[in-house]
Amino acid sequence: MAAKPVRFHEQADTEYDDALDWYLARSPQAAAEFAEELTRAVELISGAPHRWARDRAGTRRFLLHRFPFALIYRELPSVVQVLAVAHTHRRPGYWKDRL
Repeated sequence: MAAKPVRFHEQADTEYDDALDWYLARSPQAAAEFAEELTRAVELISGAPHRWARDRAGTRRFLLHRFPFALIYRELPSVVQVLAVAHTHRRPGYWKDRL
């Protein structure tokens, strides 16, 4: 099966930028590792979007291994849409209005 393109919701893109800036202000190495981990996550999701369990809202969640973030996404007919780059210890479900 061919990989599906992954597109970030505008607010998810902002969340990624904010998290990257936070890590960059503290450690350029940590920021680079965060960006690398997120890139790896997007590649895995693109290649097998059904691999992670779906919740009641029809979204799926990919947990980053080394950082307290999850990519909340849904599969649409022609694209995988990342709805949130969500910190796992803050405001659960805040992104649900993006559906």
